[in-house]
Amino acid sequence: MRGRVARGLRVAMWAVLPGEPALVVCLVAGVRVPGAVLLGAEALVVGLLALEAYVMWPLYAARRRAGGTRREAGLAVVRAAVPVALRRLIVHEFRALHSLGLWTVRRRHRVPEGARPFSYTGPQTGIMWAFLFVSVVETVVLALVIPWPLVHGIVLVVDVYGIVIVLALHAASVARPHLVGADGSLRLRYGALFDLRVPAASIASARVERRFPGGGLVRAGEDGALDLAVGSQTTVTVELTGPLEFVRPLGRRGSARTLRFHADDPRAAVAALTAPGRPVAPARTPERAAPLPAALRTPGPPPPPLTPERTAPSSPPAPPA
Repeated sequence: MRGRVARGLRVAMWAVLPGEPALVVCLVAGVRVPGAVLLGAEALVVGLLALEAYVMWPLYAARRRAGGTRREAGLAVVRAAVPVALRRLIVHEFRALHSLGLWTVRRRHRVPEGARPFSYTGPQTGIMWAFLFVSVVETVVLALVIPWPLVHGIVLVVDVYGIVIVLALHAASVARPHLVGADGSLRLRYGALFDLRVPAASIASARVERRFPGGGLVRAGEDGALDLAVGSQTTVTVELTGPLEFVRPLGRRGSARTLRFHADDPRAAVAALTAPGRPVAPARTPERAAPLPAALRTPGPPPPPLTPERTAPSSPPAPPA
């Protein structure tokens, strides 16, 4: 019974929770919302909270009895109640907004000392600015066309928030570049959606290779390759010593032995990846002759002095017959 209620709770979260922040934003923006709409929204929220308490309290109590702290028990309840995809979407959105603040003050996210950042936004910059321009035009047109104040206010708030999210997504890609550490490790990122750390010991080789894979942003092929494409292209291929696990943007897991990603300067990225682990051949020394045995190196009597050889007088040539 509780299992079916929990599944119904997840469906209700997908349906109700996204609408609650939109309603709050409308109220803050001064949009007049009818009382019936507010009453219905609050009733849904209260019912959702009651379902959460009914389903999740036994899990929380059991975790506490097992010796877990309040934080651990609360995290277990959240993991059980909220779907993984929804949790990750919320986290991605907060990270993108944080990256927008970093981008505004021209800072980058967690670039340690000695690490080299490599940007990857070249193929998508024009597309993002074009999409932003279209969003602004759509917001202005809808604000002029929609005659109903309530609908006009809701659409305006949603459109403005969409513009902010588009800016945040681009800012996250700028503020979170790929990183090559001082020890030769690699950190692959795509904004706030994807983050993969590759130890230096796991990198076998790296080369410049331009490819145009199909599919979405993160694509795992049947050949054990992971494509992290930007603008439907990759420029760097990294071969690994063994399979490496990764997490997709919505929580699915996979493993790959080959990583293909885009860097605006692929040659510099490959040079940074290969320089720390490049084997150094020992310097060659000139070969020396093997020393003579001790018996041959003992001094003996000096050799007799060389005298010029005496040659017999040559006989005159015989007369011709």
